Amino acid sequence: MHPQFEHRTVLLAETVEAVFTRPDGCYVDGTFGRGGHSRALLARLGPQGRLIAFDKDPQAIAAAQAIEDPRFTICHADFAQAPAQLAALGIAHVDGVMLDLGVSSPQIDDARRGFSFRFDGPLDMRMDTTRGLTAADFLASADERHIAQIIRDHGEERFAGPIARAIVARRAQAPLSSTAELAQLVAKVIKRREPGQDPATRTFQALRIHINGELDSLSQGLTAALTLLAPGGHLAVISFHSLEDRMVKQFIAHESRVEFDRRAPFAPPTRVERLKALGRIKPSEAEVSANPRSRSAVLRVAERLGAAGQGAGA
Repeated sequence: MHPQFEHRTVLLAETVEAVFTRPDGCYVDGTFGRGGHSRALLARLGPQGRLIAFDKDPQAIAAAQAIEDPRFTICHADFAQAPAQLAALGIAHVDGVMLDLGVSSPQIDDARRGFSFRFDGPLDMRMDTTRGLTAADFLASADERHIAQIIRDHGEERFAGPIARAIVARRAQAPLSSTAELAQLVAKVIKRREPGQDPATRTFQALRIHINGELDSLSQGLTAALTLLAPGGHLAVISFHSLEDRMVKQFIAHESRVEFDRRAPFAPPTRVERLKALGRIKPSEAEVSANPRSRSAVLRVAERLGAAGQGAGA
């Protein structure tokens, strides 16, 4: 791998320790990336263990195909599609699910992918470069209100309206086609920003989330994980911004509740708890010092509850 595109896996030991429950179990890495978590988990698995990984990025799939291990399978698909993919492999339940959300360092650092305002490149932002609209396509066709909504909701950007107006005015002259063009336009709209943050940060985050349907994918992926996990199995999710972390936190909290019909106090619960929260982990000071991109990471862990006897299929 080119050193420019080197990827440092965040919370590596903590995530593998959190998700691992038995050496001969069946596990899922829903966001393979460059395989740091997958390789570390494979190192702990016994001969009968199994790991199925998912990713949408063709470059990640190429990296995964270099792993020559009969216990490992890679799927070019969104993790939200995991139940159907695993059913085709004859797997009904798994013992652990890992999700490392957001973009990887190779995606950010490769100007051709268009994820970063730090490098001038095509305004793409697709994780799966084989399908879907690019960010340039979206900005060339969406109306001002829709652009503003995306930037406000997915970027939590208070200047979403003025930025959207500037984008629409700019495209009347010529379409936006590069990351530098968009970053410069946003910088002209936002005169001041908190120290250490580029004015374009929130806008780029918002467009990336929208182009890749990341929040919908996360919602569906968490539901898929709950469906797939056998009782006693662990869910470990790393998020990097408040929108993702809030969704994960609320999902675990919701699935950890028991609900009763208040009109029938002696009746059985209308829904039982299906998850037990096991904690929240942040990177150590040493990790943040070695890898500043880990600073915002949050790992949340939960255990699948339920009746005994539902082992993982393989």
